[in-house]
Amino acid sequence: MPISNAAFVRSTIILLVAGMIALLGIVGTSLWLVSKVQTYFAELVDVREVRSSAADLLSTLKDAETGQRGFVITGEVSFRQPYDDALKAVAERQRLLGEKAAGFPAYAERIPEINRLVADKLAELAETVVAVESGQAANAVTLVKTDRGRLLMDQLRDQLGDIMADADRRLEAGVIDTLWSAGALRWTTVIGAIAIIAVLGGAAVIVAQYTRDIVVARREVETLNATLEKRVDERTEELIRANQEVQRFAYIVTHDLRAPLVNIMGFTSELQASLAAIQGYVLADEKPPSVDDILEARRAVSEDLPEAIGFIRSSTKKMDGLINAILKISRDGRRELKIERVDIKTLIETGAAAVNHQVSESDGEITIDEKLPTVISDRLSLEQVFGNLFDNAIKYQSPERPLRISVTARNAGRAGFYIEFTDNGRGIAPEDHERVFELFRRSGTQDRPGEGIGLAHVRSLMRNLGGDIVVKSELGQGTTFVLRLPPDLSKVVRSMQA
Repeated sequence: MPISNAAFVRSTIILLVAGMIALLGIVGTSLWLVSKVQTYFAELVDVREVRSSAADLLSTLKDAETGQRGFVITGEVSFRQPYDDALKAVAERQRLLGEKAAGFPAYAERIPEINRLVADKLAELAETVVAVESGQAANAVTLVKTDRGRLLMDQLRDQLGDIMADADRRLEAGVIDTLWSAGALRWTTVIGAIAIIAVLGGAAVIVAQYTRDIVVARREVETLNATLEKRVDERTEELIRANQEVQRFAYIVTHDLRAPLVNIMGFTSELQASLAAIQGYVLADEKPPSVDDILEARRAVSEDLPEAIGFIRSSTKKMDGLINAILKISRDGRRELKIERVDIKTLIETGAAAVNHQVSESDGEITIDEKLPTVISDRLSLEQVFGNLFDNAIKYQSPERPLRISVTARNAGRAGFYIEFTDNGRGIAPEDHERVFELFRRSGTQDRPGEGIGLAHVRSLMRNLGGDIVVKSELGQGTTFVLRLPPDLSKVVRSMQA
């Protein structure tokens, strides 16, 4: 049975309303879930800072105790240096812990007792140091042998260890909540895609049926007015192209839609405006459409619809990248580290070999220090770190000169090893030195593909390994990324668990 114009309009309006309702539901749910993910992520950051502050304070007190005992035993000023350095840092560590713990009542109520124990411990340490300085080394040794210092340190370990243990539990729960929200967001995307496909499928069926009716009508008109044949052919071709655009859009939705954005509403408005133009052409019935109607319909099909479809594709791809980045960093925090002996030189040479053909294309060169260390760490994390840094150097090389990459290392004693990745690329402006490590943030001219994830991922990996990464760079002169890596990750893990 042929479909009437009124039925076509009524069906189209119903499908548009259904599609708008579905999009509003998807956008609302997605925004809510994204807000939950952001909330969980912010809480994870706060809890991690509390834990880091507690661990730093405990480590500083241990350094102070180590320096005090070395000075008491030897009487030499050089052994006292760790004590003096730690003494200068304790107040700042206490202040940071107090600030970070203020947002958590369970932690904040422990701060007065921790401060009291720290004061007692520092007094006990100072008493022995003063005794040695005044020539009473025997008395200082006697004081050290008492249980006073050990008991104070045990109490501090208990207090700070409880905070770190509770923070670990909170971090684990936060990661689980974040992953759940991200999973719910993915399911929302899938359900939304199905709903949109259903709406588009209904629209495609109606358009196809109406197109068939138009073809039948065209054949009938051929016998009445041969002069209309060309215009009917053009009209049919336009409808077929419009139908193909709808089918291509359905394909894009089926394969690429991940997380609808608020801007999708703009795409709905564009479709609605385009439909008005096409209706002016399609619903002309036996009255020949005007030239303006034909031009407007052509413009809608050839310009407006493709532009809107391209916009939605790029927006959803962007959202998918953001979700995947959050999941990737969340998984990094939960992955169990495989601690083993790692030859840094071999690892970097392997990474360099993987990108050597790209470097050679610009007559570039990679220089690797022969004195790179061997450490106890997680091989997979280090491979990802080094690979990201090589890729970053290649991506942002200067077109004005051949690429030069050098990797060097130095032993900083207790601080661990410092590994420096230096390139002569485009460089980074001073105000962006910290920005480049932020998630989804990039610096400089945005002429290279990327989501602003790589360096944030590298910093997350380095901190999971007990180290860190900073950048030294001058715009137009090149960049040096400085990695601080502990020699033995197992000791860092045990220290954090103590």
